[in-house]
Amino acid sequence: MTSIESMSTPINEADALIKGTDVSPAPELAAVPKHTNEKPLIGITMGDPAGIGAEVIVKALADPAIRQMGRFIIYGLFPNIEHAAERAGISPFWFRLPYLTVPRIESGVIVADFDDMGFSPDRMHTSSSDGGTASMRFLDAALDAAKKSDLEAIVTAPISKESWHMAGYRFPGHTEKLGYTFRTRRTTMMFIGGKLRVALASIHEPLFELRNSFTIGRVFQPIDHMADALRRWFGIEHPRIAVCGLNPHAGENGLFGDEEQRIITPAITMAREAGWFVEGPMPADTLFRKAIEGRYDAVVAMYHDQGLIPVKLVAFESSCQMTLGIPIVRTSVDHGTAFDIAGQNVACPESMKTAIRVACEVALRNRELPPPPPMPADEPLGPEHEGDSWEELE
Repeated sequence: MTSIESMSTPINEADALIKGTDVSPAPELAAVPKHTNEKPLIGITMGDPAGIGAEVIVKALADPAIRQMGRFIIYGLFPNIEHAAERAGISPFWFRLPYLTVPRIESGVIVADFDDMGFSPDRMHTSSSDGGTASMRFLDAALDAAKKSDLEAIVTAPISKESWHMAGYRFPGHTEKLGYTFRTRRTTMMFIGGKLRVALASIHEPLFELRNSFTIGRVFQPIDHMADALRRWFGIEHPRIAVCGLNPHAGENGLFGDEEQRIITPAITMAREAGWFVEGPMPADTLFRKAIEGRYDAVVAMYHDQGLIPVKLVAFESSCQMTLGIPIVRTSVDHGTAFDIAGQNVACPESMKTAIRVACEVALRNRELPPPPPMPADEPLGPEHEGDSWEELE
């Protein structure tokens, strides 16, 4: 493995405006404290309580090598954590506290128990509005702590997009929720698996609709985010980045599409002018092999499956995800809720281990770095949200 996300009841932001509830603008982060003699403090959100989140968290932290890397607050449901441990034969290694009373901890693992939820561990295997509400509350609590610098990183277990939808949330996933929280559209999904680091130019978007939003900026952004992350967080002073083409054979000089010439090449030129080492566009079917062989430090893929297939092929159980373009460290497992196996004690924790490991290592490196530049005021929404406001997106 290469070394080196306000506690509140979920509320529709548009409704909040109508009801007079305060809806804050883009949050300002508190100064990150320099706890040079302490292990990093990591928040872990349990995700959908009907999925395998509790199980993979318990199994990952049961590994002493993982647990010794940091101090951990699990935002979730204590009965689910306890149930998962019993099924796995794992003795408790945590303390339980009600979520409203969790302090900054000095060592070990604390379960911040949302004991007002009443979600039974027996309610497994399916999406539900209760599951969506619960997982959003866990995430909001961790985000609030991170914005106050009480946490140095957040690790997220999987949520159910359907559960979020059933609970009334409009976010397709964590990445969009994080972008909303920090009032930025400039977020990038990065995946780490085996010898691959891959960023995506587009994420949760139907492939046939990509042509309507595929721009130079969408390709430049992940190049820029990836290069900056490799330099700041992974210690690669001069990162080498390769960029995939969109079309077969990277367009074959326009024979199979001109997006490489009109969009991808100008984005690469912009990145070079910004000082980054970038090559491409290249056919994706050969590029990933070159990256695995070490010729490049990272790859930028044009769409979801183009980047995720190679990552999961080389590191199906152990890959993880990072969110770039936000002012906090957030990693995540690279799998879903797995409702079909929830509660059966067969879930593999390796992706969670990787996510925790990367979060701890990046958090430690962050202590030695200057703080990120302040987030700008609310960015304008894209054409896909014409007529919306930030407050109406939740």
